[in-house]
Amino acid sequence: MPALAFLVEQLVQWKYGAAGGVGMLLLSVGIKTRSQRTASAGAVLLAVLLAGPVL
Repeated sequence: MPALAFLVEQLVQWKYGAAGGVGMLLLSVGIKTRSQRTASAGAVLLAVLLAGPVL
């Protein structure tokens, strides 16, 4: 499972840059530590990056 998470994080960072990497990191750390605030911050950051071209 850690290899898959690393692969997904690298893919997101390649496509969306450093902000995508930070968003993935916040999301994964928030899920592991069960911190809703951290996971939500990462999810919102990724959502903004994904919706950016549409807006």
